[in-house]
Amino acid sequence: MSTLSPEERLRRLREQVRHHEERYYVLNDPEISDAEFDALLKALEALEAEYPDLITPDSPTQRVAGRPIEGFQTVEHLEPMLSLDNTYSSDELRDFDERVRKGAELGDVPVAYIAELKIDGLSMALTYEDGRLVRGATRGDGQRGEEVTANVRTIRAIPLQLKTDLTARLEVRGEVYLPRAAFEKTNREREAAGDPIFANPRNAAAGAMRNLDPREVATRGLRAFFYQLVRAGEEAEGSGYAHHADVLTALASWGLPVEPHWRRCNGIDEVIAFCDGWAEKRRTLPFDTDGVVIKVDDLALRARLGATAKFPRWATAFKFPPEQATTVLRKIEVNVGRTGAVTPYAVLEPVFLAGSTISMATLHNAEDVARKDLREGDRVLIEKGGDVIPKVVKAILPHADDSQPWAMPDRCPSCETHLRRDEEEVVWRCPNTSCPARLRRSLEHFASRTAMNIEGLGESLVDQLVTQGLIQDVADIYALRAEQLEELVVAPKDPRSDRARPRKLGKVGRNIVAEIERSKQNDLARLIYGLGIRHVGEKAAATLAKTFRTMDQLLQASVDVLQTAPEIGPVVASSVRDFADEPKNRELVARLASAGVNMNSLAPQGDGPGPLAGKTFVLTGTLGSMTREEAQERLERLGAKVAGSVSRKTSCLVAGADAGSKLERARELGVETLDEQQFLALIMNGGS
Repeated sequence: MSTLSPEERLRRLREQVRHHEERYYVLNDPEISDAEFDALLKALEALEAEYPDLITPDSPTQRVAGRPIEGFQTVEHLEPMLSLDNTYSSDELRDFDERVRKGAELGDVPVAYIAELKIDGLSMALTYEDGRLVRGATRGDGQRGEEVTANVRTIRAIPLQLKTDLTARLEVRGEVYLPRAAFEKTNREREAAGDPIFANPRNAAAGAMRNLDPREVATRGLRAFFYQLVRAGEEAEGSGYAHHADVLTALASWGLPVEPHWRRCNGIDEVIAFCDGWAEKRRTLPFDTDGVVIKVDDLALRARLGATAKFPRWATAFKFPPEQATTVLRKIEVNVGRTGAVTPYAVLEPVFLAGSTISMATLHNAEDVARKDLREGDRVLIEKGGDVIPKVVKAILPHADDSQPWAMPDRCPSCETHLRRDEEEVVWRCPNTSCPARLRRSLEHFASRTAMNIEGLGESLVDQLVTQGLIQDVADIYALRAEQLEELVVAPKDPRSDRARPRKLGKVGRNIVAEIERSKQNDLARLIYGLGIRHVGEKAAATLAKTFRTMDQLLQASVDVLQTAPEIGPVVASSVRDFADEPKNRELVARLASAGVNMNSLAPQGDGPGPLAGKTFVLTGTLGSMTREEAQERLERLGAKVAGSVSRKTSCLVAGADAGSKLERARELGVETLDEQQFLALIMNGGS
């Protein structure tokens, strides 16, 4: 190679390294030894050191950043990352198939499905531009996730440059996971170093991706599988493909790792056979899988079936039967929730089950404990429902001679108030709205990702804020100052974590105050859900916000008027009316409004298209008033489509500071452009 130019020598070395990375990390079929691969990589590093001006961002040597990052930015997903509904039996799979055929009006015609092993890891969305990796983001709450690009780049199974000539913007989704061998190696090293070990590979993978030092992430041995093409340029999911099987084949051809055991099944019987076959065989795999994902193969049929607020109607996850174990029920204690519900739970002799160590399990309610006759000191059978939630199945009789039946306490363990139970309910409740335990749970719910989504305001911080008297209700959140939080000492939620010692929040406190300020602009639906009105879930909150448009209109509506909203029945309507009739609640809402929290629905009016429907916008440059993701969300709420590049189909370009080639292209094509002030005027005027 000595006669070649430095550029050509570097190109060939990079191609060789990428080829062998794919053989080893993606195809699990290496062609050379580890020593030979290391020699190739060192040769590339040496040549790049000699010609630093020729280093490219997609070079295999550029996977790991030079220093730790300061924190993760929250980013909006191009399209929501929905969860999957779960099934647990062949009967439930047949019910799913019946719903699909009914929704597609297929009668008895069998549907073709793709069955894929469900990887037990961390969901991830990757964005490629001109074939080059430009962003990696976690699922988060499905709407917003954390940008972890620097950490994603360290995973050698993920190509920095796709093997495709496509120049459009691509988004692919998949799962980052930790192979069992890497998990065991990591725990051995941590144990030898005196560090706490991880409970299971999924937690280890999630913990690694949230590490602020990419160099540390690179040592963990993370892998990935990809299974979805969400967007290609300005086109919809599966652009250029008619079937999901074609998408999987394309992803693999581009150099992305695709779990190889997927199968096209003609009809639900073949799906059930696939699931049954892997129930035991899954234990031979080098990674954890807790089920099978079943998806309609025909992409056009998927579009017809659509999705609910949470789940696509064209897919479901079959969960393998739960694993069981026996252990000792040490103690039965109770927990106080945000609505005052006081529920018992089991404190167990720790036991390893389905990949994690279990020390607590749900007991549902006092009647359930009595029905199962569970007593402290019993040996009990436990299982993980859906391989996730531990629960006590039964006591293994006989009881010990000196055991006594368990009785529900008559006072709240947090505030000593007498517990009450309505005649029509099995749940005992603490009626004290000022109960510290209720306040903590209410604050955690209000700040949660599905409610006001205040990043950083979690259990440990909430506990400190309540303990020190800085917060009495959710409105007090908006009175917190950066200097207060900077000096606050917070203990870790998990004492086994990498950062187990109590610490001052420092500059993290400023970030949390910024998150609190950002949350003021949330849609009314998030606020309604965050207030924790009994029986009002995410979907009902969204419906109420879209129907009544303002908080004032909602709080003034009678029970009969509330029931005119789609799918709002008498229980939800009465609960909303009860909330509105409580003077303390109205005072709370007034204080939130005074703090600047948005009290209006940002969703398009009614069920019709928004005022910008049919318009395609492109964003470029930096906006001083909001992130690009927030600007995209505001445009989409008004019905507009937001594309990544300027074309003759573009209706308008929004140009922030330092706008580049997109602005030049828009001028060439005669596309209308808006500066930031004009853009703000547009969205503040509802698209006019």
